[in-house]
Amino acid sequence: MARVRLSVAERRAELLAATVEQIEVRGVAAVRIADVAAALGVSNALVLYHFSTKEKLVAAAFAHAAEGDLAHLRALLGRRTTALRRLRAAIRWYAPTGQAKGWRLWIEGWSAALREPTLRTVTRDLDQQWKAALAEVIGEGVAAGEFTCADPRATALRVTALLDGLAVQMTAYEGSLSRARMLAWVDEALDRELGPAPATSPAADDSPFRTPT
Repeated sequence: MARVRLSVAERRAELLAATVEQIEVRGVAAVRIADVAAALGVSNALVLYHFSTKEKLVAAAFAHAAEGDLAHLRALLGRRTTALRRLRAAIRWYAPTGQAKGWRLWIEGWSAALREPTLRTVTRDLDQQWKAALAEVIGEGVAAGEFTCADPRATALRVTALLDGLAVQMTAYEGSLSRARMLAWVDEALDRELGPAPATSPAADDSPFRTPT
């Protein structure tokens, strides 16, 4: 059966999605142009036509994956509810889940970024966007009187650093830490970071991870 002719944008998206899948299976160091081509039943030359080197292909694949993650984050943070509940939802979604494919992908990316400047730029940009988005919603919560926080950007950095570290631990050493205990530690950390709301605030009795009634 003849392959459907794709537009340039569609072909690039197809190649990037296939590259993400191959990285998850093989790792950044082992994945080859030939692996991506074979997965799609196309020639190596076609892949190289769109991405002239493996390094550019891998960096673009991570950027492609990041766009989906950031879109979901913005959707969570854009809900019509309190800043506290939006923050909770975002952090719960970000939290590691053991052998989740998404975390294996990003751990691979962090490792490879130590040696590949192009990929390092992509992963750094994603990291900065995550922290900025969380800092913004924390600032909104402070402005609304839901809680107190002297430095939203520092809080976002510390909380995401904790989550990143736990993700490495849970992904690299399966079974070393239960998800329930990990979430309890994250709850405790956020409680320490976010001070109590002013006594007059209707959110004063809300806690960062209390289930809404």
